[in-house]
Amino acid sequence: MSKRSLEDVLKSAGNTVQMLRNSQIGAYVYPVVAPEFSNWRDEQRAWRESAVLFDQSHHMVDLYIEGPDSFKLLNDLAINSFKGFTVNKAKQFVPCSYDGYVIGDGILFYLAENEFVYVGRAPSANWIKFHAETGGYDVQIIEDDRSPSRPMGKAIKRISYRYQIQGPNAKAIIEKLNGGPFPDIKFFNMDYINIAGRKVRALRHGMAGAPGLEIWGPYDEGDAVRDAIVEAGQEFGLRQVGSRAYATNTLESGWIPSPLPAVYTGEKMKAYREWLPANSYEATGGLAGSFVSDNIEDYYVNPYDIGYGPFVKFDHDFIGREALEKMSKEPQRKKVTFAWNGDDVSKVFASMFVPGGEHYKYIDLPLSNYASASFDNITKGGKSVGASMFAGYSYNERSMLSLGFVNPDIEIGDEVTLVWGEPDGGTMKTTVERPHKQIEIRATVSTVPYAAVVRDTYVDKGWRQK
Repeated sequence: MSKRSLEDVLKSAGNTVQMLRNSQIGAYVYPVVAPEFSNWRDEQRAWRESAVLFDQSHHMVDLYIEGPDSFKLLNDLAINSFKGFTVNKAKQFVPCSYDGYVIGDGILFYLAENEFVYVGRAPSANWIKFHAETGGYDVQIIEDDRSPSRPMGKAIKRISYRYQIQGPNAKAIIEKLNGGPFPDIKFFNMDYINIAGRKVRALRHGMAGAPGLEIWGPYDEGDAVRDAIVEAGQEFGLRQVGSRAYATNTLESGWIPSPLPAVYTGEKMKAYREWLPANSYEATGGLAGSFVSDNIEDYYVNPYDIGYGPFVKFDHDFIGREALEKMSKEPQRKKVTFAWNGDDVSKVFASMFVPGGEHYKYIDLPLSNYASASFDNITKGGKSVGASMFAGYSYNERSMLSLGFVNPDIEIGDEVTLVWGEPDGGTMKTTVERPHKQIEIRATVSTVPYAAVVRDTYVDKGWRQK
């Protein structure tokens, strides 16, 4: 008996939207790392005011790609230009479907000649694996899957640990660890530094706004390296960031990490759906939010919707190029931050303290997503004008924030309405309390990044540019 595929699952389900909206997988979990090392409020403050240590060793897929065709494989899948992409550089890797809609994204590290590692969520990793296996490329793939969401006490083993040292005091901590000034690494370039007697590879990065380093090495050395960083960082106010606060840093810096992968429709995508197993991310993931359509394609986004327009380069052939060339000539929706009205948010929490009364969908803090992908309706004058896709609370800004997109005619500073909660009392997802009531929350359309410190200091040629 052949194994079931995503295509089989979709045929059995009948309606893809209803299948995903009623998924039983639960919320997307950031595994293994402790929820909090101190408290999530101070941990958020630290990336703005002092320094933080992010442990990224567990929640992402590491896909190692080697072989003479590895560059060609990745170049054929990315909307990005690979001109000037050489060893010891990294780039955000964004692949699209044949129709030009985003499958996912992640970071691609050029480790050595004919040797790369992709680090990110499963959809892009699966897309790379599929083409490596079926496209006639001379490559070898080693997949180091993310750690289990619920290890249940079992030991975890990865190929590499992966940490980030970020924040305004990051440079001082790194110099102390290195025993002197470290190399002047350009943004998204790699070099080496010394930590605890080890030569450690480092990428210049800046996930929390202030530029810092991402470092990695053999997993067995991770404890010793982490301990050295924590000790060196004590005098500079370094805080380890737990899994509760970790994902919320993107609310201030502006990256949308979880668009719905655009793989569920299209005849050209059928072979891929038949390749994806029935237990894949794409087959089991959940879809949440107040926006409801029977057409799954209404939940797809193109690169322009989520701020990747500057990445699209037509200097090479890639999957989705023809569709994106047509899209590029049309008015585009734009990525924004929504700053939620505090009084309206307070009503949601107040409803929990009215015995016997109706209550609104709970807003979890600090991260408020309750499925793998979110899509809350944004309206103005009773008309749908956009969607909110990633929500949470910033203690630094003292505001609920979410990232999403709006129609071209909506301006920064406009007040819109975010519909919070699901219709008809809610879906059957395990993360949804039934019944609950929807509420309209006023929100101000704001810039991306939202945090002024990120807009003013972040060095980037892409969507974070001042």
